[in-house]
Amino acid sequence: MERRKLVKSAGLGGIAAAAALATPAIAQTMPEVKWRLTSSFPKSLDTLYGGAELLAKSVAEMSDGKFQIRTFAAGEIVPALQVADAVQNGTVECGQTASYYYFGKDPTFVLETGLPFAMNQRQMYAWLMHGGGLELMREFYKPYGFTSYILGGTGAQMGGWFSKEINTVEDLKGLKFRVAGFAGEILRKLGVIPQQIAAGDLYPALERGTIDAAEWVGPYDDEKLGLQKVAKYYYYPGWWEGGSVMSLYVNNKALETLPPAYKKMLEIACAEVTAWMVPKYDAVNPAALKRLVAGGTQLRAFPRPVLEACFDAAYASYDEISAKNPAFKKVYDSMKAFRTDQNLWFRVAENSFDSFNFLMSSRGR
Repeated sequence: MERRKLVKSAGLGGIAAAAALATPAIAQTMPEVKWRLTSSFPKSLDTLYGGAELLAKSVAEMSDGKFQIRTFAAGEIVPALQVADAVQNGTVECGQTASYYYFGKDPTFVLETGLPFAMNQRQMYAWLMHGGGLELMREFYKPYGFTSYILGGTGAQMGGWFSKEINTVEDLKGLKFRVAGFAGEILRKLGVIPQQIAAGDLYPALERGTIDAAEWVGPYDDEKLGLQKVAKYYYYPGWWEGGSVMSLYVNNKALETLPPAYKKMLEIACAEVTAWMVPKYDAVNPAALKRLVAGGTQLRAFPRPVLEACFDAAYASYDEISAKNPAFKKVYDSMKAFRTDQNLWFRVAENSFDSFNFLMSSRGR
């Protein structure tokens, strides 16, 4: 009995001693750093904006409260589509966004989020993390004065909400469509009138008829925005975002002032968000899609001729831009080569497994 008490006492003492030794290195010697993060997303999107909140929570916990990042939703500091400018000019130290929002600055921005008809989510992560993609993007960002970190993604997205059916390529002509990034320019070739509108403005724009269609992310987020109440037809797939990567832009001057330990915490927190976000979407999208369909949403697949026309327009656009934009060509060539090998591999194992498994599931097995 005395021996058990001694062991128990020693054990508790050891744990207490370890805890006492674990915190002073940061808590007592590291400086207090307070940053502001502005997001392109509203607070109602608890997975996208939730990624920013998780980032802030993680760095605070790792630094024992010494490194704090205060998060602000779209519009609280700057509008949703001005995050890059706010980070570049030092209005905030960092920003959560999707790089394709800044297509107007340079088409090369689009490549970090993902090109239409390029790669799926896993393939994009592989290219950015292990295929040189992130290094190429960071090189491109140097004149803008910020560094980019991967901050999660959405997986393959839906094609959006339409007030009328899309049966042929002709049905695209004159369509006022809220669609982000490069996809709008591709669709313009097919007669679409693309619109760049932030998430919070989609519902009223569809309700008033200012636009005829809008895409956002997928069932879970779209349901939160209430888009099913103002448009009947829900199309898939979102071919412009087969795998959509979110970004954390960090002002270079702010980054240079961080102690090495805080820089590592920032990297780890971004990796945590990246590991968390896509599985979250995968977990919540099925139930949301069931609710939407049960509520009257008409689920539709884009017809193959429409997809083929969009594909041809996309790759014609990439060639046109590459011919006159060396920065775009450098990154695009890397992505295109990586895509070729990835698709060969995925066709062998991933696609064959998925196709068979989906078939069995459709038979109730």
